[in-house]
Amino acid sequence: MTTGAEKTKVIGRRNFLKLLGSGSALGVAASIAGCSSDPAGGKGWMPKQYQVAASWPVQVKGRIPIDPDNPSIMRDDRKCILCGQCLEACEKVQSVYGYYELPIKKEIVCVDCGQCSLWCPTAAITERDDIDKVSKALEDKALHVVVQTAPATRVALGEEFGLAPGSLVEGKQVAALKKLGFDTVFDTNYSADLTIMEEGTELLKRVQGMPGHPLPQFTSCSPGWVKFCEYYYPELIGNLSTAKSPQQMLGALIKTYYAAEKGIDPAKIISVAIMPCTAKKFECARPEMNAAGQLHGKPEIRDVDFVLTTRELARLMKAKNIDLNELTDAPYDRLMGESTGAGVIFGATGGVMEAAVRSAYYLATKQDPPESLLNLTPVRGLAGVKEAQVTLPGVGAINVAVCHGLKNARIILDEIKAGKTRWHFIEFMSCPGGCIGGGGQPRTSLPPSDEIRQARIASLYRLDSNVYKKRLSYKNEEIQQVYQTYLDYPMSQKAEQLLHTHYTDRSGELTIKRRLVQRTAGGERNG
Repeated sequence: MTTGAEKTKVIGRRNFLKLLGSGSALGVAASIAGCSSDPAGGKGWMPKQYQVAASWPVQVKGRIPIDPDNPSIMRDDRKCILCGQCLEACEKVQSVYGYYELPIKKEIVCVDCGQCSLWCPTAAITERDDIDKVSKALEDKALHVVVQTAPATRVALGEEFGLAPGSLVEGKQVAALKKLGFDTVFDTNYSADLTIMEEGTELLKRVQGMPGHPLPQFTSCSPGWVKFCEYYYPELIGNLSTAKSPQQMLGALIKTYYAAEKGIDPAKIISVAIMPCTAKKFECARPEMNAAGQLHGKPEIRDVDFVLTTRELARLMKAKNIDLNELTDAPYDRLMGESTGAGVIFGATGGVMEAAVRSAYYLATKQDPPESLLNLTPVRGLAGVKEAQVTLPGVGAINVAVCHGLKNARIILDEIKAGKTRWHFIEFMSCPGGCIGGGGQPRTSLPPSDEIRQARIASLYRLDSNVYKKRLSYKNEEIQQVYQTYLDYPMSQKAEQLLHTHYTDRSGELTIKRRLVQRTAGGERNG
């Protein structure tokens, strides 16, 4: 039986909105308006578009649709207040919602980026929780559980434990994962270096006229961006690098190269990834991401079994009473644990481009790049679209561009479709700031702030320039080893089989609504 006190505690959204429309709500409004001109929600957490003088009743703005079976995000309807913040993020930042006709044609359109979860003031929208699945795997002594950690997690996890934004907790994160019971802890930076070797080789081949591979080459490590391209710009799918993301490359090698080196049945390996990105959950479930299974003749073997976001890892640690601040740093496991500064800056917008240019110079000349290419400042920072030109001896001038946030991606993509193809190589990241601003990162500020993004980015660049001994992917000795003993060389037949993929035209699943996005001196303009 529910008591009167309990009834007072629980109030549904429908009743809450009814209350706001009632006379009593207007009475409250009159009282508030009469004694304060502050914003309705004060000066703290309330969404920025509501920072105006108090006026009631509350304006209900609605919400984005989320498929109940979405593999990346979910919504708790009991927490949703219809404030419209998810709409703001999806339409104004990512240009997904509102860019297709209603009613939906085939499926609820979503690129799985999770930016809506960062903007939601009540945490009604979150990542789909896979903690229980990972916990069960860790408890099963018959399984060998391997985990990898993305570059951006090491400069954000600390925020969940009271540390300042951008605090570096790389060694403590490894220690926490060991304490949780993971058998092996690898660094996704390692496979970021591997991605650079494959993607940089592919770029040079495209520049030299590789048939069926047009220019400009697009990066392909951001799964939200890839799905966006598949939905809205399928005619440009051929421009996507065929190189898999670092997460998926490492996943494939864990169940092939690592399994062989350690004599472990790949069917007994569970591969987990700790990522800043909710779309990584979608990516690991893509049908084509089972290269290890294909190699072993067991299609049911997935390259990556589960993805936990930075937030999920923090919750798992707290559930097991692990305080990050009390841990002593631990190193990554060897074989696929070494990394370089080029790998770590993958987590920042412009980082993939900068890392790729460093190695492309070497691949073209067999010489180390000049200092100017180790600090490619034009592609750094939080400008939505950045451009630069670099010269590769024997190749010529290479024009590059960097976009983060999918609305900014439209600017470049529309220019390419209009025949303005002056670029050779373009980095696209789904989330503002790159992976450091991923949908699975700590909700340290709401809405997400550039101050937080800049703090995380600064830490990654400090690792590159001051902490890691090597700054060039090809100097990673464990990368050299995997090519010498297993993959042969970049884009070899074995590398193509394990480390490269294909994409899907998803345009038939929606009716695209064309909305003009133009670049102006002050930024972007919708039309």
